[in-house]
Amino acid sequence: MRPVFYVSDGTGITTETIGHSVLAQFQGIQYSARRIPFVDSMDKAMHAAAVIEAEQERSGHRALVFTSLVDPAAGAVIADTGALMMDVIGPFVHPLERELGVGRTPRVGGAHALVDYKAYEDRINATNFALTHDDGISYNYTNADLILVGVSRSGKTPTCLYMALHYGVKAANYPLTEEDLQAEGLPKRLQPFRQKLFGLTIDPGRLQQIRQERKPGSKYATLAQCQQEVKRAEALFQSIRLPHLSTTNMSIEEISSKILAQLGIQNQLY
Repeated sequence: MRPVFYVSDGTGITTETIGHSVLAQFQGIQYSARRIPFVDSMDKAMHAAAVIEAEQERSGHRALVFTSLVDPAAGAVIADTGALMMDVIGPFVHPLERELGVGRTPRVGGAHALVDYKAYEDRINATNFALTHDDGISYNYTNADLILVGVSRSGKTPTCLYMALHYGVKAANYPLTEEDLQAEGLPKRLQPFRQKLFGLTIDPGRLQQIRQERKPGSKYATLAQCQQEVKRAEALFQSIRLPHLSTTNMSIEEISSKILAQLGIQNQLY
């Protein structure tokens, strides 16, 4: 199994996202991945190098290292391990310097510096909104940017939180209950907010797996119950022409992007 490392002087989230996207283009390759964040000193760089060397020796394979380190000395320490180094920032720097006529100013952790307090506050407020309006806790949707509708465990909560944290979108979610699914038409609570609604569905087999982990052996987790709920939910979405998508084989990032695009919400990714 090929060892993969995401090494950064910040959180490493961006580096990992880019590296994962690249690796996804290569099918049939097995690898074990690890993120090493906050490598912002030579001591930490040396420690990271030791970890990489040990894993190379254990696995018998050359490591793949995706890095966003801005300190060349720290990068050199990692490179001395003999790993394949892939700088996720470097290829963009020189073209931008030529185009902008300005040299870059290397700054450790610069990508995650807090430079826009309003954007930060918007994200916090959106996160609080998602938590307050999660799973039907509150039905005051007046200030919601969007409302996700679907059966229990179809991915509504994590999607709402992701959109809040990354886009500052105020997203609420409404769980379709047995009563809702047996009635005709849209639940009354949602009718005034028809333009803010988006439906989520899921493969019944996958839904059963998720519910079984949460409530094993319950009627709630049976395949028959899952099939019935999904069928009724999808029938509802189609009857009122509600935009919807299946979360079965999609990441939270993909789900969020498609929802925002279909609803025409263009909040900036902070």
